[in-house]
Amino acid sequence: MIWTALALLLSYVLGSIPTGLWLGLRLRKVDIREHGSKNIGATNTMRALGKGLGAIALAGDMAKGFVPIVFIARLSDWEYAPIACGLAAIAGHTWSLFLKFRGGKGVATSSGVFFGLAPIPMGIALVVFLLVVGATRMVSAGSILAAIAMAVAVFITSNDPALRIFSTCVTLLVIARHRDNIRRILAGTENRI
Repeated sequence: MIWTALALLLSYVLGSIPTGLWLGLRLRKVDIREHGSKNIGATNTMRALGKGLGAIALAGDMAKGFVPIVFIARLSDWEYAPIACGLAAIAGHTWSLFLKFRGGKGVATSSGVFFGLAPIPMGIALVVFLLVVGATRMVSAGSILAAIAMAVAVFITSNDPALRIFSTCVTLLVIARHRDNIRRILAGTENRI
C-alpha cells in the first residue's frame, strides 16, 4: 500500500511541473501566463516563446504522462496502478502543486498517458488531431475531437472496463477544460495557429 501511495504522489508531483512556464521563465524571462491564451500548455508556449520551445514543452508535458505509466507505476503491484498513476499525472498538470492548484488543460499529459496505456487508440487520436488542426488551424478543436476519438477507439479495441471508464473521464475532463474554447469556436473567434 505504501508503494502505491508513493507511486501516486510521485506521478502527481511530476505531472505538476509546469514545463512551458518554467521554460519561459528560465530561458527567456517570459511568463507565458501573461501572453496569448494565458495557458501554461504547449500551444501557448509555442505562441509566446516560438516553435522550438513549444516543441520542448510538448515533449515535456507528454513525458509527464508517459513516465508514470511506464516507470513509476512499477513501484506498486496493484493491477490498476498504471491507470491511477496516469490519473495522478493528469491531475498534477491540471491542478499543479507549483501553481496554487491551477494548471493547463491536460491534453499533452493525457496523450503521454494513453501512449503508455493504449497506443493504438492514441495513434488514432493523433491522426484525428492532425487532420482537424490541418483543416481548421485550431489546436483546441483538434484536442477536443482527438480526445473523443481516443475514447471511442478505446471502447472498440479494449474490453477492459477500467480503461474504458478512465478514457471516458479523461475525455470529459478535456472537454470541460476547453469550455471557453468551445464558446469561441461557436462564436467564430477562436485562436488559430
